[in-house]
Amino acid sequence: MKAFFGSMTGRVFITLLLGILLTAALTQLLADAERQRVLDEFRDLHSLDRAEQLIVATEIVPESARSAYLQVANRPGMRLEAVGPNPPALTPTPSEFVADLDARMNKSPGNKPYRLQSLAVRPESCARAREQPVVFGLLRMKWRGTCESIMVNLRDGTPLILSVLPPRSATSPERTDYRGTISLFLVSIAFLAYLVARMTTRPLKQLAQAAKDLGNDINHPPLDLTGADEIRQASAAFNAMQARIRQYIFQRTQMLAAITHDLQTPLTRMRLRLEKVSEEELQQRLIGDLSAMQAMVKEGLDLARSMDTTETMQMMDLDSLLDSVCADAADASQRVTLSGTANMALLGRPMDLRRCLVNLIDNAVKYGHSAKVSVDRINGAARIRIRDGGPGIPGAELARVFDPFYRVEGSRSRESGGTGLGLTIARNIAEQHGGSIVLANHPEGGLEVTLMLPEYYPGK
Repeated sequence: MKAFFGSMTGRVFITLLLGILLTAALTQLLADAERQRVLDEFRDLHSLDRAEQLIVATEIVPESARSAYLQVANRPGMRLEAVGPNPPALTPTPSEFVADLDARMNKSPGNKPYRLQSLAVRPESCARAREQPVVFGLLRMKWRGTCESIMVNLRDGTPLILSVLPPRSATSPERTDYRGTISLFLVSIAFLAYLVARMTTRPLKQLAQAAKDLGNDINHPPLDLTGADEIRQASAAFNAMQARIRQYIFQRTQMLAAITHDLQTPLTRMRLRLEKVSEEELQQRLIGDLSAMQAMVKEGLDLARSMDTTETMQMMDLDSLLDSVCADAADASQRVTLSGTANMALLGRPMDLRRCLVNLIDNAVKYGHSAKVSVDRINGAARIRIRDGGPGIPGAELARVFDPFYRVEGSRSRESGGTGLGLTIARNIAEQHGGSIVLANHPEGGLEVTLMLPEYYPGK
C-alpha cells in the first residue's frame, strides 16, 4: 500500500480523488443551499396566502364564535389568537413579511384598512431553529425562513396576534440514513479516479520499462506507436534513440573487434621473427612483452564480443553449465571446488555465460590461488559465489576494478598476467542477462564475487 501511494499512479489517484470529492461536495452544498432558498421563498408565499385567508375568514365569523373557529382553523406553521391582558411591544418598522401582507390586505383603497404591525417578541419556537441536512447529511444548515409575531387589527378594531412558526419536518434528520448513498458515491468516484490515474501513468510506465529493457538488451523490440498523439511522438523519439544507440554500439564494437583482430597477424609475425634473436635473455623479454600484448588483444576481442548481443537466447541448465566450467578448470590443474545446486533453468546466451563464469574463476585462481564456487537460489534468482584465497582488495578499490584496464597494483601485476578486462567483460555479460556482480572482502579472508542471475519462468 505504501509503495502504491508513493508511486506516480498513487499520487495521481489521490489528487484526482480529492479533487473530485471536493468539487462534488461544493456542488452539492450549493445545490442544497439553492434548493433551501427556493423552498423558503415558496413557503413565504404560501404563508402570505394562508395568513390572508385566515384573517379574512376570521373577520367574517361572528365575534362570539371566533374563539371556537380559531381553535379549528389554526394549523401547524401559523396560528391566530386573541391578545392577552398585557399587550406586547411593537417594533417601529415592519418586517418584509408584514409589509408584503399589508400590501395584500389593503389593496382596495375604498375599504377600511387592516392595521398590521410587527411585534418585538418572537415566538419561542423561533429560537429552536430547525437544521436542514446538506451534502448527504454530512453538514447541517440552519433554517432561515420567516418566523415572527404580528399584531393584526381587524377592520372592526378587534386586535389579534398572528404567529408565523417554523414548518414541521416531514422526515426527521436523525432517521435519514445517507450511508448507503455516500458509500456508493465514494466507490464510484474512487473507481473512476483509479481508471483515470492508470490511463494517465500507463504510457510513462511503458517508457520506463522500455528504458529498463534497453539497458538489459539493446536489441529489444521497439515500442508500439499507439495511444494519444503525444504518447506516439514520445514512443517514436524513444525508438529513434534506441536505433541510434544500437548503431553507435555496433560501430564501436565492430571497430574494436577489427582492430584487435587485425593486430593478431603482425603480432604473430613479430613472434616468429623474435625466434631469430640470438641473445637469449633479450629474446625472452621481448617474447614476454609480446605475449602480454597478445593477451591484451585477445581480451580486447573478448570485450568487443561481450558487447555483442546477437547470439541467440537459449534454454540452459545452470547446474550443468557450472559443472562443465568447474570440470574444465580442474582439468587445467586449477584448484576449483563446486558446492550446492540451483535446480533452475536460464534463458541466456550459453557462450557468453560460460565466458563470464570462466573469467570470474580464472580471476580467483590467478590472484587468490584457489576458487570455492557455491550456488543456491534466493528470491527467485540464482546466487553464484566465488571465493578465492588471496589477500582481498582494499574497500576503496572494489568499485574501480570493473573499469577497463584497471588493476590493483598490490595484488595484480603484469607478471600475473592480468589485463584489467576480465571483470569488465563478466559484468557486461551479467547485465545483459538481467543480473549483477558484486565484490566484497570475505570476513574470513579472501575476495568473494557474487553473481546474481534471474530465474527463467516458462512463458516469461
